[in-house]
Amino acid sequence: MKAIINLLVVFLIITSCNAQKPISVEKKMDSNNGGNPKLVVGIVVDQMRYDYLTRFDSKYGDGGFKRMINEGFNCKNNHFNYIPTYTGPGHASIYTGTTPKYHGIIGNNWYDKDTKEMVYCAQDDNVQSVGTNHNAGKMSPNRMKTTTFGDENRLFTQMQGKTIGVSLKDRGAILPAGHTANAAYWFHGRDEGVWISSTFYQNELPKWVSDFNASEAAESYLKVWDTYYDISTYTESGSDENAFEGGFKGKEKANFPYDLAKLKDDNRGFDILKATPYGNSLTTDFAIEAIKGEQLGQDDITDVLTVSFSATDYVGHNFGVSSKEIEDTYIRLDKDLERFFKFLDQQVGEGNYTVFLTADHGAVEVPSYLQSMKIPSGYLNNKETRTRFTDYLNAKFKSSDLIENISNDQIFLNRKHIDSLGLNINDVQEAMVNELIGYTHVEKVFSAHTMTTSNFTNGIESLLQNGYNQKRSGDIILVADPGYISYGKTGSTHGSGLNYDTHVPLLFFGKGINHGETYDKTVIPDIAPTMSALLGISFPNAATGKPLGFVID
Repeated sequence: MKAIINLLVVFLIITSCNAQKPISVEKKMDSNNGGNPKLVVGIVVDQMRYDYLTRFDSKYGDGGFKRMINEGFNCKNNHFNYIPTYTGPGHASIYTGTTPKYHGIIGNNWYDKDTKEMVYCAQDDNVQSVGTNHNAGKMSPNRMKTTTFGDENRLFTQMQGKTIGVSLKDRGAILPAGHTANAAYWFHGRDEGVWISSTFYQNELPKWVSDFNASEAAESYLKVWDTYYDISTYTESGSDENAFEGGFKGKEKANFPYDLAKLKDDNRGFDILKATPYGNSLTTDFAIEAIKGEQLGQDDITDVLTVSFSATDYVGHNFGVSSKEIEDTYIRLDKDLERFFKFLDQQVGEGNYTVFLTADHGAVEVPSYLQSMKIPSGYLNNKETRTRFTDYLNAKFKSSDLIENISNDQIFLNRKHIDSLGLNINDVQEAMVNELIGYTHVEKVFSAHTMTTSNFTNGIESLLQNGYNQKRSGDIILVADPGYISYGKTGSTHGSGLNYDTHVPLLFFGKGINHGETYDKTVIPDIAPTMSALLGISFPNAATGKPLGFVID
């Protein structure tokens, strides 16, 4: 009996020790040489839901997404831990390791309480465009309040390690690259079709960028967009003709093929490329030239390249989550990733670089499609809501001038006017919360007072609090019913704290990365501390995430 008891004790001790490890992680040490990677590449796929990895799996080759999964680490339960899930906040959070509560990028655009006007997350009127005469270059990271892991790498290496940001979108290039970046480049379409920058980084484009712009690379993609494989094999997406897609001006139906050369004049010229997979191909071309032109990864001091593939977002907004166009875009992105990784193998050396891939947000299924499937969903009538709310203000406070702005599901109050009426701001907020919670398809309403005096640890409330910046956010925050959006009746959008917007891929592979997978929950702010830990550098200065130790070799 004593022997049996001893065996039982040993079993319980072993079980307890094993329980401390991520239970679904299969760790395998790689055989890379010691030292830091020569190059870290951060990849953000704009609007990539996690299920795009699994739904289109049979269409992917072995060298893109599957290479990252088969050779690296797959965090299968990765989520955003704040609201709103937009592009600007997403890119900032990935690279700063924190949320809008601290880094200050509370939206793509938001109402500035001091200037009383809407501002853009990368807007900077104190710099000038480089590479174009258009104002599209008057951008910088000046509105982001914290450092990125690229900034910390620059500081750690005494500014010897380079950081370069690349994206079709200015915010997708600028925010990830951080404040100390050597350069950030984004695509200016319209009638130019060139990659540009701003005087925040430099006064003129480097020769390699000018040469790329002169090569007519953008023009080469103004061709027919048809499916990569036979469209009849695209069984993972809906019908090619349906009522849930937008399409392009100048083409009656949103169905394949699309003659981009013929359609460009009705669709803002070169900007049409952004809403096709060729926008991602052009980004890949430019990223490759950036590595060559800047000699990234060519010495033992770690460089950082941030690449954001934005075309996926434009296609999703236009055609929707279940469209043939989305499926083809991801099939082609997989090919571009394979091409990019092969280049890294040759240029930097296999085993000398580290890559992570994630997304800045997911997307909701088109609500009109969900309605056809009898799933609760729909569209918010903001005009009706505003009229009803104005009538309430007049009746309750004898004034409709209490509101300065309504944007991003937030209400900004005119505090001076409220003071002049002798009203208490907290009482006004609470009265408005009690009124709005009774409106159709309003799920939750919170006041700024609640956000700053309560401590939520789970649920939507916690996500709202992580996204709430006391100086920049509004006085009232509204949350709509699941599946209800403020958007047109075709195409997809995002912004909520629900799984369709928060659940996104997180893949790591390359030097210093273990092979395995986990279903343990990870969150977006964990990425930057993980990369900092891998490099042995300081965490970004306001990071709230934790290093994912099971990912790192």
